[in-house]
Amino acid sequence: MTIDKTVADAEAALSGIEDGATILVGGFGGAGAPTELLNALARRGLEGLTIVSNNAGSGTEGIAALLLAGSVRKICCSYPKSAGSFAFDELYEAGELELELIPQGTLSERIRAAGAGIGGFYTRTGVGTLLTEGREERELDGERYVFERPLGGDVALISAARADRWGNLVYDKSGRNFGPTMAMAAPLAIVEVDEVVPLGALDPEAVVTPGVFVERIVRRSR
Repeated sequence: MTIDKTVADAEAALSGIEDGATILVGGFGGAGAPTELLNALARRGLEGLTIVSNNAGSGTEGIAALLLAGSVRKICCSYPKSAGSFAFDELYEAGELELELIPQGTLSERIRAAGAGIGGFYTRTGVGTLLTEGREERELDGERYVFERPLGGDVALISAARADRWGNLVYDKSGRNFGPTMAMAAPLAIVEVDEVVPLGALDPEAVVTPGVFVERIVRRSR
């Protein structure tokens, strides 16, 4: 059987995503953001989505496009406000958007825990603040720790530099950020790439995300 995970376009790559889904979105600002997939998802007109991302978008594309389309119910992120984040600002101030603010290191580790099958972990980050109010705490070696649960999703939308048709991925520098762990933390990982290369063209030592964690690949149109 020939394995080929490439699809024709972003619309085809997003098939099957339903209202209310939890979407893990790679990227740190513009670095590693799956902008074309997000724009295509915004055109789907879905409702009630939960977005898990480092930030809440800016301008009118990507996550911001989803916000402007009225598709998002909740955002779990570390940096909700940034230059040009008017879509988030307006919706949140109007009470139309729920926010779960998560310290960046905790966010990353919660996603990694979901992908690794870890039931949770203790961290000192946020202890004694509103961010962890009501959470389980424990004293370890004289220090207070708070228990954090894994944070997975129904779908992961990520970006990579190159892929082969099996789904093996190579990233470009900091564009790697959340992509590798998010691909592991959702049963459906969809990747937009700059280039799809022949099998054997990727140096195995450079592959960061093995194809076993990837379900669909689409080449960027720009």
